[in-house]
Amino acid sequence: MEAIFERRSIRKYLEKPIPKDIILDLLKAGMYAPTACNQRPWEFLVIDNPEILLKITGVHPYSQMLKEAPVCIAVCCNKDRTNTIGDPFWEQDCAAATENILLEAQDNGLGAVWLGVYPKESLINDLKKVLNIPENIIPFSLISLGYPAEKPKDIEKFDISRVYHNDWRHRY
Repeated sequence: MEAIFERRSIRKYLEKPIPKDIILDLLKAGMYAPTACNQRPWEFLVIDNPEILLKITGVHPYSQMLKEAPVCIAVCCNKDRTNTIGDPFWEQDCAAATENILLEAQDNGLGAVWLGVYPKESLINDLKKVLNIPENIIPFSLISLGYPAEKPKDIEKFDISRVYHNDWRHRY
């Protein structure tokens, strides 16, 4: 629970590279996320080239922290892996993978922030161009990563008034 309670969106980073073994741990955490019908539709793009990170900031309006982030992971969906069921659960699968990466980052002393991409068509198309992403791949999210240079204050997020019991007429 510690990683869950302490995780915050971190947008300022120290000038310190992230070791490859930690990046692999993050990717492993993402691949261990729950997935509908075991489709595992995800693909991951690790971006550590400062020029490419800067290009992303030109197309994603909320990605300015990538100018100082040492690494960004793009969580993507491979549409060729989503045909085993009629409903598109890939969004949930990629969201679970994104959250697992965020929690593993926290557990490794990293700061991270989830940058939404899907379902904004303009962001999807612009990132596909910047990152040379093939047609069958849909960028779902970006995760900015680095050693934190800030510590946002702790806030209480648990709110029992949002919990119901058995039906909507009864509070828990």
